Amino acid sequence: MYAATPTATLADLLPATRLRTAALVVGAAALTAVCAQITVPVPGSPVPVTLQTFAVLLAGAGLGWRAGGASQLLYLAVGALGAPIYAGGDSGWASLTSATGGYLVGFVLAAVAVGLLAERGHDRRIVTAVPAMLIGSAAVYLCGVTWLAHSMDWTATMAIDKGLTPYLVGDAVKLVVAGLLLPAAWALSGSDETP
Repeated sequence: MYAATPTATLADLLPATRLRTAALVVGAAALTAVCAQITVPVPGSPVPVTLQTFAVLLAGAGLGWRAGGASQLLYLAVGALGAPIYAGGDSGWASLTSATGGYLVGFVLAAVAVGLLAERGHDRRIVTAVPAMLIGSAAVYLCGVTWLAHSMDWTATMAIDKGLTPYLVGDAVKLVVAGLLLPAAWALSGSDETP
């Protein structure tokens, strides 16, 4: 098993300062907010297709579990306080606790999971980066589909049919692209340190 090293994530290639970390956390939250505005409604489901999960996976892998998770907590907090940054410009506590709220909470867990794996070197090779991104996507679905079933009073089968199945192909593309980008970024960085 890999152990974390001083150059555990791409963010660690930059000089370590609190300002750097804060800027990266804010930047990742902002990227998630921008990606949330790229939405496609899915008939019969309250959950739209967005690019948010792509941003979440990149945040976790690029920043590590602490800063990646913090970026998604910041995203949730700013949206809950009223900034129109959730999918389709939604905001507020009611949106955070709506049928899609579980997916939003899952973003935090996904960023943490992918960040932990990235800190152990799983983002440096395609063969490990893609499965790391799959684990992050699974965390989003676990929270999202569970909350969707509860909030809509649906059976597990109905929640899976309306909150998971229609999104699998698109999310597979997003996680593969993220799983290709991270090893490419490491190669371009010229860093030959491997955990």
